[in-house]
Amino acid sequence: MFATVAFGLAFWLQGAAASERVPRNLGPATGVTVTSEQNYPAGTIVIVSESRTLDLVLSGSHAIRYRIGVGRDGFRWSGVVKIGRKTEWPDWRPPAEMKARVPGLPELVPAGPFNPMGARGIYLYRGKADTLYRIHGTNDQSTVGDFASSGCFRMSNADVIDLYDRVRIGATVVVK
Repeated sequence: MFATVAFGLAFWLQGAAASERVPRNLGPATGVTVTSEQNYPAGTIVIVSESRTLDLVLSGSHAIRYRIGVGRDGFRWSGVVKIGRKTEWPDWRPPAEMKARVPGLPELVPAGPFNPMGARGIYLYRGKADTLYRIHGTNDQSTVGDFASSGCFRMSNADVIDLYDRVRIGATVVVK
């Protein structure tokens, strides 16, 4: 991802034919209705990192299941958090820890085709504190369904737009 971001920014800054690098679609819509064996209240998001799935509980034992990208080795986590805020076409500010691991990352990547946050950002909070983890879209579809991130959950832009429209601030997110 970092190489993609760095390449994309360099390409954009050089004024090259950026239109050739701009995603032309929102990626695949992978959401399917499934019968879930878990019993969570409607509106709860259940992420299973090992299977790289995100379920949005609809009611009882039914959920919409999406394919996601999750944290690579050493960056997966589990716990219960809440949706603290949501943003359309978010900017990306790499956290200090990420900038320490990947020197040269910019302070800010504005919304657009080279932003790794994609079309939507769903911000995960523990209490009133931002965890710095997100459920977000991506403009690099090759990372969806893989162990590729630094702890965030990546979806196709089509899927994250669908999820964004269905979830509310304050909803519970269970990460397994």
